Amino acid sequence: MPNAKVLESKKAVVEALTGKIQEATSVVFVDYKGISVAQDTELRKQFREAGVEYSVVKNTLTNFAAKNAGYDFSKVLNGTTAMASTTGDPIAPARIVCEFAKKNKMKTLTIKGGIVEGSVLSADQLNGFGELPSKNALVASVLGTFLAPISSLAFVLDQIRIKVEEGGAMPAPAAEAEAPAEAPAEAPAEATEAPAAEAEA
Repeated sequence: MPNAKVLESKKAVVEALTGKIQEATSVVFVDYKGISVAQDTELRKQFREAGVEYSVVKNTLTNFAAKNAGYDFSKVLNGTTAMASTTGDPIAPARIVCEFAKKNKMKTLTIKGGIVEGSVLSADQLNGFGELPSKNALVASVLGTFLAPISSLAFVLDQIRIKVEEGGAMPAPAAEAEAPAEAPAEAPAEATEAPAAEAEA
């Protein structure tokens, strides 16, 4: 039977894992079987740069932690398992695993399952997320769509300003606007001359 220190140590690990799962925007369980030391180092580097925490975990303790957080992964937590979690971009863990496995032609580096924004997702679903661009890239794309009409309007207005400054065709409507203002001024002149002519007669 394990002694008190071992039990306390395992309890602390479970509590730490539980906290990570509860706080994370996404958690992905990875089968890292067949990965070399060099590949593991590179994969960890990519996770770190993306704000993803990655570590090898014990299946039994991780399953206890998952259940504490309200999830059950007992069917997928077997064999070699690592956990990638983040409190940032929820797509990042799955995307990095998929891209890394594809780039290095690793069929053994696979996703077992995980959680995204509180929803349990299968390996197939997470692999689908892995094909998506990063959250920042998606935001940039959406902003680009919204800003495109504004940019076009700014360009047109700038071209109009240049035309006006160069004395182009734009001042023409102003000249036409002055014409109606002269017409009313002539009418009173005729009206005042008529009585003068009658007085001479």
